[in-house]
Amino acid sequence: MRYWDASAVVPLLVRQDRSDAMRDALGQDPDVVTWWGTPVECVSAIMRLEREGRLGEAETRAAERRLTALREAWTEVLPGQACRQAAERMLRVHALRAADALQLAAALLAADHRPSGLEMMCLDTRLADAARREGFGLPGLD
Repeated sequence: MRYWDASAVVPLLVRQDRSDAMRDALGQDPDVVTWWGTPVECVSAIMRLEREGRLGEAETRAAERRLTALREAWTEVLPGQACRQAAERMLRVHALRAADALQLAAALLAADHRPSGLEMMCLDTRLADAARREGFGLPGLD
């Protein structure tokens, strides 16, 4: 099982430079755990790409269908007091935005507070740096 940040999920939904690498990683370990807010972040990215003219309507709908299929198979860390408290700590310790702090907090909860026991898929440089400092391995990204 690996924890997947939205930055690593989006290339599974729309063609990007790292799409092949992310598909390979998913094929090697299809057990995905992610934060409850990841689908919202993914839809935000898809809609931004559509607004920028980088995705057509058909590509947008296909990306949304891929997201729905992925969601049916993955495990989500639900919001709650423990996640909020961990995210607040992440904001004090690391230079992260709120959503990234929540992602890292959810990963920490998914790892049962033992980050060395769970790999994290993340393509966001700032979040990846914070994840490394917390003790997560980032396969193929280190």
